Amino acid sequence: MNKNLWLLAICQGLFLTNNVTFIAINGLVGLSLAPRGWMATLPVMGYVVGGALSTGLVARSQRRFGRGGSFQLGLAVAFCSALLCAYAAYGKHFWLLCFATLVAGYYNANAGLYRFAAAEIAAPAWREKAVSLVMAGGLIGAVIGPNLAAATRGLFDVPFVGAYLALAVVALVSMAVLRFIAFPPPLSRQQAASDRPLGAIMRQPAFLVAAVAGSLGYGVMNLLMAATPIAMQVCSLPFPDIALVLEWHVIGMFAPGFFTGHLIRRFGTLPVMGVGLLLNLGCIAVALSGVDLHQFIFALTMLGVGWNFLFTGATTLSLSTYTPEERDRAQGALNFCMFTTLAVTSFASGVLVTTQGWRLLNLGSLLPVALTGAALLWLALTQRRAARLAAR
Repeated sequence: MNKNLWLLAICQGLFLTNNVTFIAINGLVGLSLAPRGWMATLPVMGYVVGGALSTGLVARSQRRFGRGGSFQLGLAVAFCSALLCAYAAYGKHFWLLCFATLVAGYYNANAGLYRFAAAEIAAPAWREKAVSLVMAGGLIGAVIGPNLAAATRGLFDVPFVGAYLALAVVALVSMAVLRFIAFPPPLSRQQAASDRPLGAIMRQPAFLVAAVAGSLGYGVMNLLMAATPIAMQVCSLPFPDIALVLEWHVIGMFAPGFFTGHLIRRFGTLPVMGVGLLLNLGCIAVALSGVDLHQFIFALTMLGVGWNFLFTGATTLSLSTYTPEERDRAQGALNFCMFTTLAVTSFASGVLVTTQGWRLLNLGSLLPVALTGAALLWLALTQRRAARLAAR
């Protein structure tokens, strides 16, 4: 554990400040501007669709400029897109807002690699804890994000314009912090060349399950989290309550980062991911029990902890499936699967919560939870079979 990791954790926290603020306000701004109610989460969807579309471009920029240069480029995009969001909200331009969040998706895809960079700037024996610690930096976003949205909501006559402008300042602060992080030098062209095609990397059982569990776990979290502000508003709960629920949700997402790596080293990756799956089921059960404030808080907190166990476990699981020379393509593939899933769930979230309601939305989330459980069980059986064959 070194200075670079702590600074990268701060950058992760500032990145999550951006994400949490976007989630807290994009659906509400979209709801006020959209031509149809079911379009309310299109700005949320634009952010993750932009991330999916940017994964290839991000992989190329990582190879060309290295970690530091590529991350700074992502922050420059974050700064410009936040200003464009502010202009779109002020002028009440719904489709421009969607476009601005689509552009911001490049930053989403770029900063999504902070967790992989953490494993590269730590000693090999501490990779799990390094990933976990950097993700724990998201606690900064848990505290700052909802409060930033609430504090800047009314700075201008048009709600939330001030929040978008505040995110531009957050991007500048992150740029300053990033300058003090020493990343390993980028690979040369010869080093970056790999004999294994991407298909061979992706066919590995561990890679497949890392992609499926990481994507579906993130998808379930996004499906319920993106719908929460709208569901709470429909239930006549005030915006400060919405900010409080999101704050506890993001605390649940990132506070376990201080010990998830230790749990993985002690009990193994798959058992920790299995506990995350059970927490997702607990979240759905609480959400189905009612729509009072305390039920939203408990459900979303459990959802956050479950996501942390699944996503940290999936990231750790993937580290053993590719070489340093293959990292950009492998990580790009993982992020593409994740952002594609997030795009689908962002759209489905708005459609389902505005047309079918909070209850049916939670019932529908049982399907991806079940698929994730099946993937974890399949990998456990595959590994057990391989261990038996190796012991003969």
